[in-house]
Amino acid sequence: MSEAPKLTILETSGFSDYALLDCGDGRKLERFGTIVLDRPEAQAMWKPSLGVNDWRQAHGIFSASGSDEQRGKWQEHQPIPEAWPVHVDRVQMECRTQGLWHLGLFPEQLPHWMWLKERVEAAATRGETLRVLNLFAYTGAASLIAAAAGAEVTHVDASKKAISWAKENQAASNLSDAKVRWILDDASKFVAREVRRGNSYDIILIDPPKFGRGPNGEVWDLFQSLPSLLNGCAKLLNDGSAALILTAYAIRASSLAFYALGQQVLLGQGGDFECGELAIRSEAGQLLPTSLYLRWAR
Repeated sequence: MSEAPKLTILETSGFSDYALLDCGDGRKLERFGTIVLDRPEAQAMWKPSLGVNDWRQAHGIFSASGSDEQRGKWQEHQPIPEAWPVHVDRVQMECRTQGLWHLGLFPEQLPHWMWLKERVEAAATRGETLRVLNLFAYTGAASLIAAAAGAEVTHVDASKKAISWAKENQAASNLSDAKVRWILDDASKFVAREVRRGNSYDIILIDPPKFGRGPNGEVWDLFQSLPSLLNGCAKLLNDGSAALILTAYAIRASSLAFYALGQQVLLGQGGDFECGELAIRSEAGQLLPTSLYLRWAR
């Protein structure tokens, strides 16, 4: 039996254009660029540190029906632009309140983005161009940060709207010449085809939802679909220096479960595993857990 891993907390305090101002009572108060928003956060079970008047400074509040982001609405207390810029490293992301509480950016993933950037830049100093595969790639923060650092990126998402949004972020970031291949497809089907084609990648990012549908109605269920997808991804990793990052949100699982699965599908490939949680440190001092992660590198 393998030895139990040491769980790691990857913590960030944000960056110049993002801050978690406070959290508690199932809510979080955040600043994205110049806009302050009050959104649901089930993990914040403690009491907020800031007073009611501080929370009332929010430009908008999202009122959800339970934990269902699809059933709720934004209430504007101050005008909120249709889209506004948030800068992350060399990338400009366009944030939007388009009916959902998600804004097009997950700031807690900053440690992953910087880790990815460091690997890409280190390879560039050796004269190498890394090939990055970003699955469930959403609006492209990781894709564009990797591309800006010099990687060749394949960005895969099942949402035409998300890919269009990501392309707008590419244009806003002045990265039109960056090497990004945009793929509208079901992640599992794409990976299976790439395996049959004999293609390989240096770094694979996987950020799946708990449940979703592909462009042709394909059903994604994390617990049923992830093992097969990870097996395919293991076959796509090149034989030299390679890495894989898996992030999962709001699910009834443990990072230990992803560690065990990762060990199984990457058996014999060597490398080192790291697993734990991503968390954001608020300006008020709380440490807010956001997601589970597994990271492997050889």
